[in-house]
Amino acid sequence: MSNRTTIPNDMRAFWMPFTANRQFKKEPRLFVGAKDMHYTTHDGRQVLDGTAGLWCVNAGHCRPQITEAIREQAGELDYAPAFQLGHPKAFELANRLIDIAPEGMSHVLYTNSGSESVETALKVALAYHRAKGNGSRFRLIGRERGYHGVNFGGISVGGIVSNRKMFGTLLTGVDHLPHTHLPEKNAFTKGMPEHGGDLAAELERIVTLHDASTVAAVIVEPVAGSTGVLIPPKGYLQKLREICTKHGILLIFDEVITGYGRLGAPFAAQYFDVTPDIITTAKGLTNGVIPMGAVFVTSEIHDAFMNGPDHLIEFFHGYTYSGNPIASAAALGTLDTYRDEGLLTRAAELAPYWEEQLHSLRDCPNVIDIRNIGLIGAIELKPLDGEPTKRAFNAFLKAYEDGLLIRTTGDIIALSPPLIITKAQIDELFDKLRKVLMNNI
Repeated sequence: MSNRTTIPNDMRAFWMPFTANRQFKKEPRLFVGAKDMHYTTHDGRQVLDGTAGLWCVNAGHCRPQITEAIREQAGELDYAPAFQLGHPKAFELANRLIDIAPEGMSHVLYTNSGSESVETALKVALAYHRAKGNGSRFRLIGRERGYHGVNFGGISVGGIVSNRKMFGTLLTGVDHLPHTHLPEKNAFTKGMPEHGGDLAAELERIVTLHDASTVAAVIVEPVAGSTGVLIPPKGYLQKLREICTKHGILLIFDEVITGYGRLGAPFAAQYFDVTPDIITTAKGLTNGVIPMGAVFVTSEIHDAFMNGPDHLIEFFHGYTYSGNPIASAAALGTLDTYRDEGLLTRAAELAPYWEEQLHSLRDCPNVIDIRNIGLIGAIELKPLDGEPTKRAFNAFLKAYEDGLLIRTTGDIIALSPPLIITKAQIDELFDKLRKVLMNNI
């Protein structure tokens, strides 16, 4: 392709998300192609994808079963409304999802993103309690440093300051658990940290403060991803489940990142052997190809709405694109790829090697912590004096120049490669990253 088709001659109109727009538009970084583990840049270079795009391209790029499913569906049925009507693939997909979901998850609501999945889950939780005659349960509890998308519900229960501070009072009736990041006790832990499980007891304190009869739901990421890969301490999630069950509070797992094989099991709920009441997903559902999310709920939640005359709408919620035919086809092609290549469990096979190579960077300058679980890793860097986030951003730019895509949040490098990565490519990834970290960033 010529530069005329790969480099826009005017970049002013697109206000880019979560981007330093002025810096980017001075020195654009553009992808024009992708295949399997690599992106192709506008200047013809190959960049190893160390982040599965944005935690979403779990099966690698431009996989044939997915692209063919989209092509066929686009020529057969492009759109069908989901309000009072349907199409076969939406039902087929829901059944396929329930087949791989944790035991007890029996119904699916479709969304278009992780943010919408969170909004949907929060609304389901509130409406469920009302349907059960417990309308006093209106409070939602999130966690410090939690990331639950960018809509108002998500940033209200979320706990990343920069995502919240500019948007007013947000939802009322929200409280937050403390985060579990304890570097003074858990630095350079391999897998789940030993210390911090007792922090789950803070939920009991918060419930006592507000009274359990006012609390509808607790929402946490099993592994907090976008805040810098915070891995749950041993026993922590089990304790949250115990407290929620004790007080009749719904437990929501935000698995937008951990869903679809990232930890070596289809979902983190299975990996940690803790089953919530609601699971939010997106990203890996369609391999990032087309926007789509899915929220899983139990039969108990679903059935609480199924009363009254048959002709009445049971739950006043949904989206124009809920279960979109092309998105459904993409998701089915993605599930076929996961099944045929064993990708929902492949991370378990690679995790020990990934852990070993990741922690080999411990001796690099300015590395103050390394964390890992499944095929996720984080390298926390010492901030530059007076310039927080800049050291990691410098590493991001240098890695891109050297043919490696990494993700940064604050002064943390986050890694989550496609699940098709080989051991040789893991070696390549960490060889490149070592050179970046040794380069006085």
